[in-house]
Amino acid sequence: MCAEEADGRKRVETDLGYFWIDPADQVVSRELVDHGTYGAREIELARSHMGESARVLVVGAHIGTVAIPLSRTCRDLVAIEANPATCELLRRNVLLNERGNITVIEAAANDRNGSIEFVMNTHNSGGSKRMPKFHDTIYFYDNPRVTTVAAHRLDDILDGAFDLVFMDIEGSEYFAFLGMQRILADARTLIVEFLPHCLARVASITVADFLAPLAPHFDSLAIPTMDRVVAREDFQRALLELSERPEGDPAIIFRKRP
Repeated sequence: MCAEEADGRKRVETDLGYFWIDPADQVVSRELVDHGTYGAREIELARSHMGESARVLVVGAHIGTVAIPLSRTCRDLVAIEANPATCELLRRNVLLNERGNITVIEAAANDRNGSIEFVMNTHNSGGSKRMPKFHDTIYFYDNPRVTTVAAHRLDDILDGAFDLVFMDIEGSEYFAFLGMQRILADARTLIVEFLPHCLARVASITVADFLAPLAPHFDSLAIPTMDRVVAREDFQRALLELSERPEGDPAIIFRKRP
């Protein structure tokens, strides 16, 4: 089932619920239209690390394809989204699905409060990101609009503890980690996308840099695409091996001991 508004936005019925989408997006929106779902593996992975009483933080919520399904099996959820266009759709989708336990915040997760330049991709709006350190064609091939968005340390704008943090922010992870040390100290599980090219070309950081704000808070790391679980002393070695795979892993899992 599909409805369309005058601005070209479409409403589709999917396995995950109802979603307003931007038809110009050829990744998430196209998958919802063609297959009725998106990110099913990541959703089930997150659910396996949370219970009905969990408090969940989704950083990089896009239009809600992860946040909305997870909100149905947790106590409450905070959804952070930096892209103004996708955050508008996120808010509409939260209302459309009557998810009263989701709080939406429009902001870029950062190491300091202020603002950052932000690239709003259209072909793959989920790939929108902070201004890359290196202006590679892969980040600008669809002639994206560049805007300025509010940026915040999440420790400064969020109260309380989260059982699970789910993060997909295309190279901003390191900066987000620096600004959420209290949140990470309290979280039981962090699930985060690991894209080697985003570390190197968007953030211009190393694996060691990526791990520095994380390692003190977690005891184990699971890398599903390598079918591997390692202890803290092997975090760097394992992620260096993963870095040799250009595609990385859409969801690596850092955990504390029970």
